[in-house]
Formats: sequence, structure tokens, C-alpha cells
Amino acid sequence: MASWGGPGHLGPTLTAARQLRESGHDVRFIARADAREPVEAAGFGFATWQREPRFSPIAQGGEPFEIACDELLFGPAAARGADTLDEIRRAPTDGLLTDSALFGSVLAAEAARIPCALLSPTVSIRPLPGIPPVGSGLSAPRTLGERLRVEASTSRFIAVMNEWLPMLNEARASLQLAACGDVLDLFDRPARLLIAMSAAFDFPADRLPGNVRYIGPLLDLSDWSKPWTFPWSRTSDRPRALVSFSTTNQGQADALQRVVNAIGRIGMEAVATLGPALDGVSLHAPANVTLLPSAPHDAVMKEVSLVVTHGGHGTVSRALLHGLPLLVMPMGRDQGDVAARVEACGAGLTLAPSATETEIAAAIGRLTEDPRYRAAARDLSEISTAEVSKQSLVSELEQIVQASAA
Repeated sequence: MASWGGPGHLGPTLTAARQLRESGHDVRFIARADAREPVEAAGFGFATWQREPRFSPIAQGGEPFEIACDELLFGPAAARGADTLDEIRRAPTDGLLTDSALFGSVLAAEAARIPCALLSPTVSIRPLPGIPPVGSGLSAPRTLGERLRVEASTSRFIAVMNEWLPMLNEARASLQLAACGDVLDLFDRPARLLIAMSAAFDFPADRLPGNVRYIGPLLDLSDWSKPWTFPWSRTSDRPRALVSFSTTNQGQADALQRVVNAIGRIGMEAVATLGPALDGVSLHAPANVTLLPSAPHDAVMKEVSLVVTHGGHGTVSRALLHGLPLLVMPMGRDQGDVAARVEACGAGLTLAPSATETEIAAAIGRLTEDPRYRAAARDLSEISTAEVSKQSLVSELEQIVQASAA
């Protein structure tokens, strides 16, 4: 397994690894160095990158997506490809599951002639016909004008990635692979592209490439070893909320304080988990809000009636698994795309991270008073529960390895 290694990506790949191990398969990882501790603690073998990436000057002073293309997607491809190929050859390897953003690892599997599956732990980075591209924040098109806007956004997205096609083909050549003519070949040549979200939560595509499968969210039960103390009175009948923003620094302290202040003004109770990004940051909490460095989200979600979050796919998927409506305040990355899907499903509302305390309080009031939001969330809960229990990822990977062997 090749993992990008960030919190939003490592968690789903560890869940996938555990499912494979439970089905009798041996799994080992290659990822960035700071992923070693959680991977080895989970009992899996670990290797890290050895070669230094080479970047291009294309993205200097560019937009965030252009910078991501250079620093995360294409720039490291040759180095990551060579490192992954070394690890594939180091020990018997029947197949590779790789984060869909690790383009070099995709090339390594092709060079080693082993089956490869791409794993998208959130909205697919591969543009899908009729679905707005990741990072656009657009909703599913309903009118001709909206469809034209989505098509234009998708065309721009692909065109930007194709600016790095020469660098991608240099990486391919370094592994003795023939050049490809379009960056979409990266996604279409592997045996599978597995999207770890519910198809019922995603926007409907006009059509899906033949290798694409929705496998449902990859969510383990919270790995929680610290004692959990219920912070509310058992006799209280006030609604309760979980407030959870990013575990990484997205400048969320001010928005989180406004959310806490808004909840302080209304008749409810809340737990706000701060995460490591806010270590040392001083926040003020009114009497009805409990601030905690962290908490077991599965346990908390059994006790609350809604979730306020930045829109990370893991937090949103877990909330929907518990049938909870959401207030989403996206702060970047894929969070605007996830927020658009929450609203489209009728399971929540979206506010800008700059929203005022009055706007936040009003949105929370709508979510607690209008039963349609909870009904929509519960509908998605039933679907997600069935998908999680099915563990489709294992059967998909077994199929491609068996097909390759045949």
C-alpha cells in the first residue's frame, strides 16, 4: 500500500489494510516518514521514501491547484515511482493499492507488471463526466447553464494537469514505460479506481469509466484508549452538538471561537474537539460548551443531534453513518466539494468560515428544528452502514489479483 500519509488519507488506507489482513492477506506500507509510528503501531511493515523529488518552475506564483500539481502530484512522481518499485521488488508483491494522488506509485505498478488499484479517500481527483471537478466547490448541474459551467471547469482542470504531461512522461521514461498522451491515462490504465464514499452521497455521473467502483466510506471504529467522561447532565433534554474542525492547521481558531460563542447564545450543549493544530491556542468557552483536545467521535456522536465541522470527508462520513445533520464551514482542499454534497443530499447546511455568530446560531437552529435534515441524514446512514459492513474493497482487490494471475 502506498499512502500519501496525511491524516485524511492515512486513516482510510489503514482501514483498508486492516480489512485485507482480516481476510488473510499480508500488507505492508510505503509512505512518508511521519506515518511510520501509526502504521507500525497497527502491526504493518513500513518503508519510506528515499529519493528527493524534482520540481518544475511551472507553478511558481501559481494558483493553489497548480502548486499542488507541482509539489504533490507530478513533481515527486519519478522519485516516488522508483522508491515504490524498489519496495515492490524487495518482497513478493501480488498487487498495489495506492492513494490516487501518488502518481509515481501508479507508474511503479505498471513497470512491475502487477495489478494496481487507486484509492480515492474523498471526492475523486479523476474528473468524472457530469460531476464538477474536485476543488471547484460546484454542485451537480441541473440546468444547461450549470452543465456548461461544470464542463468548462472540468476542461480547465484537465488542461492544467496536462501542463505537467512532459514531466509525467519523463517519470514514465525513467521506469522504461512508454509515454502517454493524456493525464487521464493515469487513472484509466489501472485495474480499479476505488472511491471511498457512498455513491448515494456523491453527485450522479453521466457515466463511469469501466474501472471505477464506489466502495463506501472506509471508517474504523475510533481507536480510543483514554477514559471518556460524559460531560453533560443525563437529565438534560437540551440538544447537543459536536464541533470538530481540522486536525491540521487551516487557520481555524477564529472560526471555531465564533462557533463556540454562537452555541453559547442558544439553548443547547456542545463538545468541541480542538485537535493538535490548536495546541497552545487559548479559546474561551461558555458554560454550555466543553473544550477537549480530542474525544472518541463515535462515542460522542451517539449522544449528539448534529455536527459542526470544516467538511473533511472522514468527519462528514462518520456523522452521516450516525444519521446526524451537519453544519459545514469549508476552509479549503476538498471541503467545499464535500459541503456541496451535504447540501445536495439535504443532510445539512453550509456557511463560509467567515460567518458571523448570528449566522452560525441561525443555521444551527434550522438544523435542530427542521426534521427534514435529520431524515435525510438517517437515509444516508442506512446506506452507509450497509456499505461499511460489506467491505467491498477486499473483494475488488482479490478480483484484480486473481484476474492478473489467470
